[in-house]
Amino acid sequence: MRILGVDPGIAIVGFGIIEQQGSQLRPVQYGSIQTEAGLPVPLRLRQIFESMQRLLETYRPDEMAVEKLYFNRNVTNAFTVGQARGVIVLAAELAAIPVCEYTPMQVKQAVTGWGGAEKRQIQEMVRLLLSLKETPRPDDVADALGVAITHANSRGYSRMAGGADR
Repeated sequence: MRILGVDPGIAIVGFGIIEQQGSQLRPVQYGSIQTEAGLPVPLRLRQIFESMQRLLETYRPDEMAVEKLYFNRNVTNAFTVGQARGVIVLAAELAAIPVCEYTPMQVKQAVTGWGGAEKRQIQEMVRLLLSLKETPRPDDVADALGVAITHANSRGYSRMAGGADR
């Protein structure tokens, strides 16, 4: 099972593709899609959409996992990131790839065992769980890999409990 994890953003979209075989997780590819701050938002959204389409065509994931948005203060930023998230989900839908969503707390719980984990703890566990030599940078990339790991773990529990795959 190949899973694409995504940490959506307008400036930086983190992505991480992992392969799950039984309980084993292996990194396939990870990185970021970055857009320039001064560009009009519609152009930035197009760049994200087209980059996501290329990722989906190149790596052909079976499923996509996306971090749910959580914003406490900056509503304007939330709308823009929500638009970026929308084009990411649209790219998956057009490629007929199922999408699941996870909250930041669910990712923290799945990756570290504690929903209140700090960012650096998540990054270190992602590095360890995927046997990476270094912590992926920028932070959005480690977050995306964490989302993919969360989905892989959730799929396993669903199957063990007799539930249907997502």
